[in-house]
Amino acid sequence: MRSTIALVAILLIVRAESVEARDQSGSPTTRPSTSSGRTGEPTPIDAERAFAADAKTLGQWTAFRKWSTDDAVMFVPQPVNAHGFLKDRKDPPKAIDWWPTASYISCDGKVAVNTGGWKRPDGAVGYFSTVWVRQPDGGWKWVVDGGDGLKDARPIPSRIKVQVASCKNTKKAYYEGLFFEGEDGGGASPDHTISWYWRVSPDGSRVFEARLWNGKKRNSVIGDAITGSPANK
Repeated sequence: MRSTIALVAILLIVRAESVEARDQSGSPTTRPSTSSGRTGEPTPIDAERAFAADAKTLGQWTAFRKWSTDDAVMFVPQPVNAHGFLKDRKDPPKAIDWWPTASYISCDGKVAVNTGGWKRPDGAVGYFSTVWVRQPDGGWKWVVDGGDGLKDARPIPSRIKVQVASCKNTKKAYYEGLFFEGEDGGGASPDHTISWYWRVSPDGSRVFEARLWNGKKRNSVIGDAITGSPANK
C-alpha cells in the first residue's frame, strides 16, 4: 500500500500516478471516494490516494514508512522488511506518481488488495499490487507492496473497479486451503475470503497472486509475474 528499477524501492517506489485525476487542461480534479459499504470510514482506495498524496508532500520514503505496518514486506528483489530497508533512505527530490485501478476487498472489510499504475519522474511506467490491512482505529496500512515496469502505462480509469468477496459459505472459505504449495509468504483476511501469496526465485523473479472468495471457491483476481533483477543495495 505499493519496479524493477534500480531499487526495489524502486520496485516499490515505482508506484504511480497521482492521487487525483486530471482534466484535459492538466488541472487536478478530485475524484469521488469509492465506498466499500462502511459509511464514514476510509476505504482502501481512500488510503491509496492519501498514501500517494503524502509521497508528494512529505516525501516518497517518508510516506512508505508512514503507511506501512511494522512487519511490512517489499522486494529488492528478495523480500525485506520495509522499515529496515527504508530506515536511512533519503526521500528523492520528486516522488513517483501512482493511481489505483482496482480494489479487491474481503467480506469482513478488514483486508484489501489494490492494484494500479505508476509513473516515475523520468517517464518510466509500470504497475503495483499492494495488500492493505484495516487498523484498530479504522484506518489502513499496507503489509506487502511490489510491482514491475511496463512498456505502456496503465491508464487512469474513469471508474475504479471495486469487488467485494462473497459473504456466502464463509465457513467453507475458512477451511479451504489458501495457497499453492511452495509459496514463500502470504496471508488471508480473518474470514479467509481474500488471500494472497508470493514466491521469489533465487534470480529475483517473483510471482504474486491474490484470490477472492465467490461463495463457492477462490478466484484469482491478481496474478503478477515479475522478471528477475540484480539485488538492490
